[in-house]
Amino acid sequence: MRRRIGLVLGGCIGAAVAGQARINGALGERLGDGVAAAVISFGTGLVVLAVVFALSGRLRAGLGEVRRALAVGKLRWWQLLGGLCGAFFVACQGLTVATIGVTAFTVAVVAGQLVSSLVVDRMGVGPNGRTPVTVMRGAGAGLALVAVLLASVGRNSAGGGLSVPAAFDGAPKLLLIALPLLAGFGLAWQQAVNGRVGAVGGPPSATLANFATGTVGLVLVESLVISRSGWPTGFPTEPWLYIGGVIGVAFIALAVVVVRWVGVLLLGLTSVAGQLLMSLVLDVVVPTGPGLSAIALVGCALTFAAVALAARTPTKET
Repeated sequence: MRRRIGLVLGGCIGAAVAGQARINGALGERLGDGVAAAVISFGTGLVVLAVVFALSGRLRAGLGEVRRALAVGKLRWWQLLGGLCGAFFVACQGLTVATIGVTAFTVAVVAGQLVSSLVVDRMGVGPNGRTPVTVMRGAGAGLALVAVLLASVGRNSAGGGLSVPAAFDGAPKLLLIALPLLAGFGLAWQQAVNGRVGAVGGPPSATLANFATGTVGLVLVESLVISRSGWPTGFPTEPWLYIGGVIGVAFIALAVVVVRWVGVLLLGLTSVAGQLLMSLVLDVVVPTGPGLSAIALVGCALTFAAVALAARTPTKET
């Protein structure tokens, strides 16, 4: 039962990611700087968490458990750096989408994430132990990649609307595709190590570590952007453009729990399915592109078939 609930919650995580992406994308478009939008998103999430931890002794006790685990070697320091992978992902989004397009970016990220999910599950990096790479799990990952390709091509293959940074002007397209591929590898690792931290100090502690390291990483990237192009000329006043961080806190904390129930691969597959489904819903409710197409709907349906295929092998190694 817990595993089935985890599959549903994984889809909810993906839906939240799609909603956050739409909000942060709108903020980045207004600012003319996608990385600045990510800094605001991570930063507001970090502020919310800092306030909550300041008011809760129970949550601060969870941080104490994390410190003790680090002291005795139960946790390694690098397991607290999952947020850097999230920072790298959103930085890649701002740096490469305008050149290679949404379709190539999405497919590269999902390809990296699915391959990495199989690897980290097999190595037991996540909190639920080793999970063997079976034919069904591999087939599910491959089907999901095909589904994402169909859904992406069927929705919109245009660029992301952000200007290409001067440092990347004229860069080989192969390099620009390699960056989101690496970002996808990092997303699976992020989910695994956040789950490890959450198993020790609870989901709030893992979420705080994720946002703290991610904010630091993004501030460093944005400092380089600002040194070349300057501050954004103005900030929008609509409150809804600044709630992406709160949404991020919710789905990162939920992912810390779900990864312990279903593993990294199934969390990745269900979140991709939920993300595609919510993206299609948003395209109908608040369209920003050419709208729906039959091939996009087929791709979305195939992601759910991929989840069902991969979920047929729950056996774990001890």
